[in-house]
This record gives sequence, C-alpha cells and structure tokens, in this order.
Amino acid sequence: MNVVQYIDEVWSAKNPLLSSNPYQRAQARFWVDFIDTKVRFSSQWMRYGQQKARYKQEKAKKEYIEALKILDKPYFGGDNFGFVYIAMTGYYMWFEAFKKCGNFSIERECPTLMALAKRCLQRDSVVNSFPNPERIVEFAFKIRKIYCV
Repeated sequence: MNVVQYIDEVWSAKNPLLSSNPYQRAQARFWVDFIDTKVRFSSQWMRYGQQKARYKQEKAKKEYIEALKILDKPYFGGDNFGFVYIAMTGYYMWFEAFKKCGNFSIERECPTLMALAKRCLQRDSVVNSFPNPERIVEFAFKIRKIYCV
C-alpha cells in the first residue's frame, strides 16, 4: 500500500485515491492497516489444515469472518473507489475460493461487503489486473491438497 500511496501522491491530480482532508486520510490509513493486520493474517486460516487439531482451523475461520464483519458496512472507505477499496480488492478475488474450499459463504456473513466486492470486481482496472477467478479457485484447491485442508 506504500506504493499505492506514492502513486497517488505523484500522479493523481484528477482522481486522488486519498482525500485531501487529513482526518479522512487518517481514517483510510487506519482501515488499510486493519485490513493488513486483521484480514490478511486471519485469511491464512487455510494453512491450519496441516495441524491435527480441527478446532484451530475453525477458530481461524471464525477470526477471518469476524474481521470481515467489521468491514461489512456501506462505504467504509468513502463513496468513491479509492485507497481502502484497493487494499481490499486483492482479498475479494479469493472469496469464491474460500466458499468452495472452506465451505462458508462470505455473502451470507457479510452481504454489504460482498456487494461492494462485486462492484469492485466489475471495474475494468480490476478485471484487467487479476487472473480469472476460476484459476484462483483451482489454485486454492491445489493449496488445500498440499496442506491436507
């Protein structure tokens, strides 16, 4: 996200990713830090399959859902596609894989966040930047097989 901040500072005269308002910038940075620490860390629940205790995997899955629920509100990053949305976009593409591999629905748990994810994943800039979602699901199944999840 440091690179995204740099790009925003250097090249975003027309469509800035961060607000010019210091308080709103601080809020955006807070949410990006939350995503980096809570969502990124807790999204590693799939790796717990290599442990013998099933409850640890379920606990990690629960932590992941709880972190997402905190973000399950309209426009947590402002009304426009910007800094916070970019921070979450990399996780959105994994939601279908988590559904198929982890047997839980993020849409059921976090409908507002999922609606936002769907809108973000329809943007040309996002569609053109990420692999086909089915390839991500295939990759997730390979990970699952390797770690016996």
